[in-house]
Amino acid sequence: MIGGGYVGLVSGACFAEFGVEVAVVEADPARLAELMEGRIPIYEPGLEALVASNLRAGRLSFGADLSAAVQGAEAVFIAVGTPTRRGDGHADLSHVFAAVEQTAQALTHPAVIVTKSTVPVGTGRKIEAMLRELRPDLALEVASNPEFLREGNAIADFMRPDRVVIGAETEPAREVLRRLYRPLYLIETPILFTALETAELVKYAANSFLAMKVTFINEMADLCERVGADVHDVARGIGLDGRIGRKFLHPGPGFGGSCFPKDTLALVRIAQENEAPTRLIETVVAVNEARKATMAARVIAACGGSLRGRTVAVLGLSFKPETDDVREAPALPLAARLAAEGAHVRAYDPAAMNAARSLLPATVAFCAGAIDAATGADALVVVTEWNEFRALSPARLKSVMRGNRIIDLRNIFDPVAMRQAGLSYQGIGRPAPRSGAS
Repeated sequence: MIGGGYVGLVSGACFAEFGVEVAVVEADPARLAELMEGRIPIYEPGLEALVASNLRAGRLSFGADLSAAVQGAEAVFIAVGTPTRRGDGHADLSHVFAAVEQTAQALTHPAVIVTKSTVPVGTGRKIEAMLRELRPDLALEVASNPEFLREGNAIADFMRPDRVVIGAETEPAREVLRRLYRPLYLIETPILFTALETAELVKYAANSFLAMKVTFINEMADLCERVGADVHDVARGIGLDGRIGRKFLHPGPGFGGSCFPKDTLALVRIAQENEAPTRLIETVVAVNEARKATMAARVIAACGGSLRGRTVAVLGLSFKPETDDVREAPALPLAARLAAEGAHVRAYDPAAMNAARSLLPATVAFCAGAIDAATGADALVVVTEWNEFRALSPARLKSVMRGNRIIDLRNIFDPVAMRQAGLSYQGIGRPAPRSGAS
């Protein structure tokens, strides 16, 4: 497994749990030192225990020597980063091609080179051409095996997936991957074998479709606020339609993370290059960026139009709960804008404060807990729906806050309970109480 980041580490540990001998290659010395000491550099529930048990069993190892790691390997997975390339929105494949080149030069026996990283359509063909040029003497196969891991639920997603997609066009490649995924065959997991291009596109298409659902319900939430409807009832009403489904119909401040923003933008660029523009996804990208930019305006309006001298508590910095990932997290531009508008920002997140610290203005104060952040605040903003925030008592919040404004960008609180406690509550896509109502 070339790359000990999120995808490589989770996939490697899970393959080891299947009984496979896995060597994870990590080039970053600091990350490698942590891994070799049994410390997990990312926050993912259950991962630390899974890594520790497979290290003890001798099925999982970490190192920096790629040449040594690939000796005897039947499959070499490329799980390095493919960040958005600055300036044009394309995926940066430099790490992928470097890993392929090093692997090809190190191998002395036939093997399957598998892209686990999210790569643009056509990357597998480029890898095939590279391998023919670099090692014409060796039978090296190419496959694509995109990951569909949700941060915070990655182990369950790997062990009990909805499906496994494998782009493999030769029988030797298919056979190696069949054996790797045999435990999933036994529990009748759908395993789809496709062409290389198809597997590469499936990942982008899946993430873009889910991002489109998120953006759709966010726009419906805005409409609900205008017409007095409740977006949660709208989501239920359409989600019970089997053709639509209930997942990813939760309104909020816009999607973030390591996948949706990067993959939607990459799909737009792929489509444009191939003269088949994806107008829907282009709009999803634009609408989501605009939405994240307007969240601060909601807070400012709720506070009477000015934040000068106000104290605002921001609960949640990661892009979603159960992760410390702050990539493209809506909380970051929100907190930065509030600080720029003159607010004293007090922030708290159960896992992501270290990751966010260097990305926020120095004036942002990082707190020891949710109540600590809320103490003395004129307004409180919920940006990430961690379970511990759901459990906050309205009465306790009212007792520690200086003001009474609650701006709930994830709709985790009961509006009635908030208002009964004397708090001024504003959610997303939820109607204000009618005159005379509680």
